[in-house]
Parts: sequence; structure tokens; C-alpha cells
Amino acid sequence: MQIYGWGRYPRAEAKVQSPSSIDDCVQTILGHENIIPRGLARSYGDSSLASHVLSMIDVKVPDEFNSETGTLTCTAGTTFDEILHRYVPLGWFLPVTPGTRFITVGGAIASDVHGKNHHVQGAFSDHVREIELLLGNGDIVKTSSVLRSDLFRATCGGMGLTGVILGATFDLIPINSSKIVQTTIKLPNLEATLDAFEEYSSLPYSVAWIDSLATGKHNGKSIMFLGSHAKDDILSTIRGQAINIPIDLPAATLNPVTVKLFNQLYYKKARSNETKLVPLESFFYPLDSIGNWNRLYGKRGLLQYQCVIPKSVGRLGIKQLLSLVAESGQMSFLAVLKLFGKGNENYLSFPCEGYTLSLDFKVQTQSLRLLDTLDQLVLELGGKLYLAKDARMPESIFKSTYPMWEKFEQVRENYYAVGRFSSLQSMRLGLR
Repeated sequence: MQIYGWGRYPRAEAKVQSPSSIDDCVQTILGHENIIPRGLARSYGDSSLASHVLSMIDVKVPDEFNSETGTLTCTAGTTFDEILHRYVPLGWFLPVTPGTRFITVGGAIASDVHGKNHHVQGAFSDHVREIELLLGNGDIVKTSSVLRSDLFRATCGGMGLTGVILGATFDLIPINSSKIVQTTIKLPNLEATLDAFEEYSSLPYSVAWIDSLATGKHNGKSIMFLGSHAKDDILSTIRGQAINIPIDLPAATLNPVTVKLFNQLYYKKARSNETKLVPLESFFYPLDSIGNWNRLYGKRGLLQYQCVIPKSVGRLGIKQLLSLVAESGQMSFLAVLKLFGKGNENYLSFPCEGYTLSLDFKVQTQSLRLLDTLDQLVLELGGKLYLAKDARMPESIFKSTYPMWEKFEQVRENYYAVGRFSSLQSMRLGLR
């Protein structure tokens, strides 16, 4: 069957197998080479594409949950959406979550996901106590930051290339409400935006929508959203999707005129310094309310480009990136900026102390050329690109910006992963 990631680019023909038990998983990987595990396919590019794909969605066993400590043990195919529906009404929330709840626990670990609170809580793997992993020789082992720590550091952020994550134990955080106290701040330019990130860095959550078309003195014009958990002792279940995009929209729907109009209206509509209570799903997962929103970009799909720029050069670097985008005419419909705290010790983890910028582009020749230009600037600034969003990074850029890649490969060699687990992405990046 033909498969693809959330960006719907690239596409690949694959044999997809869906085991229903751990024994099935073992038999499947022992019978194939060049296989990659896959969850809900929310990574954007080709990290879960291969000639043989192991879908982990149907391998389920009941959760083990400690209601006193918030420690949860579940299968890799358990989704964040399922966790939220089960445990938010009981007063527990995910310690770290990306901008969609439709991902699996295994995918969250393999991508070492981050969220709007990295500056205070780090990445998801920083809250993982233990991982159960199926190795390439059929053995099942447990790994943590103290047990087979090299395997743990390679698996967290390792994009499924060290083995098949079968399950994990991690800590949820206690909450008293299913709502967030959200403050909205309108900011006139990038300097003001970055100043606001620093001013409000003690708050749990922060994110800024950027007008990627703004130039000159308005470069980096933004709307910042700050959040903290409410304490009203009202806990309710998470709501579902409100609308759905049933078909691919014409690629011309997103053009400089429509994007500029949207940006102007969105900025104008926002009320600065407004504080209000909003549902968890509204603050953390605004795009999840629109089913199949990736179809807005047309049949050819979209490219999401997410980079991190070290804080020491962050102000200049982010300004240069935004200027290149604005001047190129290749508008980004969604542009998001977040503050990162210190990174962790995982070999291929993405975050480092600085600022991360996410941009969305339609798949077209001009956009690909622009991203090549952005690559060189990111490289010069000492930054890097996020593997979970990547669909086209050259091997040279990867190996220059992820200096621990050789250590990662050595761990894969030691634990029987080389030759057994690979993806289109890993082959493109020069991993064995």
C-alpha cells in the first residue's frame, strides 16, 4: 500500500503489518530487514516510511496506573488522546505534549517530543522512567537513564531506529482543572516577542504565532499565548474534533493574498493583555479541532521546517530566517516560535537552549529552494533541524548538526539494530 506522513510528502510503497501481540511483533521483525515501527503517522516526513512497516496501534494491554504518584505504564501504541480521556477527569495531565494529541507514546519517545513548556519541563523523555524495547535479534529488554543508559539515550529521539518500543513507564502531572488560564499579548516585532519570552519565562507554558509576511520594523510581529493550569477543581473530559476537511483543497487556495488577509484579520481580532479560562484542548491542540487540516495544502502536501537557534545568536538568527522567508515570497501559513531550555543527553534529541521556529510551506520547487537556503543559515548559526518534521534534509547538514550521530550508530551496532531497522529518512541521512 502507499503510505506517507502527516505532510503527505514524500510517499512510499510499503508492506504494512499490524501485529496484535508482542509475540507477533517478534516474529515479524525476525522475518524482515529494513523495517520501521509506526504509530499514528503524525511525523511529517519520511521517518516512518520504509519497505516494511510495523504498525503498533493494535498491540494493547491494560494500563498500570499509580493514582498516588501519577506513574503510568502503557503500551507504545497508546495515544495521547486516550491518556487525556482517561486521566484528565481523574486530575492528571501529560508532563510534556506537542501540538497534537493524536500521537502514540512510542512515537513521542522516538521523536523525543517537546511542547510549550520545554523551558521549564524539558522534553518528554525527561519524564520517562523506563522503556520496554524489542531488539533486532528478538530479545526484549528494559532500558532507562540508569539501566542500559546508552540504549535509552539512543532510543529517545532515535526515530525508531534502535528497536521496537513496546511500552513505557512515565510520570503524569497533577492538575485541579481541565482548563488553562490563558493570557494573550500582541507584540509589534521580533525584539518585543523575544523580550516577552524572557519576561514570562517563569510561567509554565508559552508560544507565539508569528506573522511570517511582516517585514521591516514589523518583522516578527506576533501574538503570544501564555498559560498555566487553572485551579477551579472542575475536571471534565476532552472534547473531540469540531470540523473535518473531507477533500484536498486546490493548491491555489493558500496564496500570498489569502495568507496576508488571514494574518491581518487574526492579528486584529486578538485582544492584547486578555486573560481568560480556556479548555485544555483549545490551548494545547488548536489544530486538532480541524480533522485532516493537512489537506488545506493540496494534493502535493506540505513541508514543515522546524529549526532551533542557540540563544547566544537567537535574536539575530530568528530575524534573519524570518526576513529570508518574507523576502522569498514563499509564505508560511503557520509560523510558530517557542522558547527552549537546556537540552538533554539523548544522542539525536532536537531541543537545545534557544528559540525554535516552525514554518509550513506548500510542496513546490520554490519552497524546496528556500529551505536549502535556510539550511545554510541554520548551519552557520549553530542550529539544527527537527527529525520528526524533516522530509528533505541533506546528509551533510544532518551529520554537521547532530555531532553524536556516530555514537548513535555504535549503540545501534551493539544492540542488533543495524540492518534490521531503517527508514527512508535514515537512508537519506546516511545512517546504516
